[in-house]
Amino acid sequence: MTTPILLTGGTGTLGRLLLPLLRDAGRTVRVLTRNVPAERRDGVEYVAGDLATGAGVAAAVAGVATIVHCAGSAKGDDVKARHLVDAAVRAGAKHLVYISVVGAERVPVRSAADRAMFGYFAAKRAAELLVAESGIPFTTLRASQFHELTLATVRQMAKLPVVPVPAGVRFQPVDGAEVAARLAELALGEPAGLVPDLAGPRIYGMDELVRSYLRAAGRRRPVLRMRMGGGAYRAVRAGANLAPDRAVGRRTWEEFLAANV
Repeated sequence: MTTPILLTGGTGTLGRLLLPLLRDAGRTVRVLTRNVPAERRDGVEYVAGDLATGAGVAAAVAGVATIVHCAGSAKGDDVKARHLVDAAVRAGAKHLVYISVVGAERVPVRSAADRAMFGYFAAKRAAELLVAESGIPFTTLRASQFHELTLATVRQMAKLPVVPVPAGVRFQPVDGAEVAARLAELALGEPAGLVPDLAGPRIYGMDELVRSYLRAAGRRRPVLRMRMGGGAYRAVRAGANLAPDRAVGRRTWEEFLAANV
């Protein structure tokens, strides 16, 4: 009988897509979650815990060889990674798979203004280093922004009477299901270190993403392009969060909008 794979963030945007792929590959999956669902599924074991505090993490990693860390948030990814890595080292984990973001090492976050808008990149980079320096054989995949999270962002922004967008900022959204498929492949394989990025097929200005959502939703809002300050903003304007040479995703933003709005 094979040991279970531990999946953090198994109830989140990416984890929900990844979980059935691991199960379909014949693997038992242990999911670390703050809230254990009442409904159970065959081949899935839920363990209560909180990566932000470290509560329950030691029990979650006990007896697993492979850990797939998908529990991400707007901030605090470095804290969560520290708690997971510390427990995984003590448990003798053999493979730690981490999902990061394209540009994590290229977006400098030094000021309060940088942290407010782009602190996510700094937290992801800190988590990457924790994983890489842990001594655990690892695989790190950097992906561009998911269609699902991009939609949630522009939908929230469109609630305002005037939608402000950072001028010159571009994104390369990728479908979450495609990222999940790649992560499953990596988790079932051997540790590979930092692997090539996974980015969507097209690059869009933030204003384009907002306007295309407004059209799809049949809503009218003026869009105001605003210049910002800070080194992180300048880096993103220059394309630090893009991977045009890794535009290997297939599903476009327009296709995703058509199916979800």
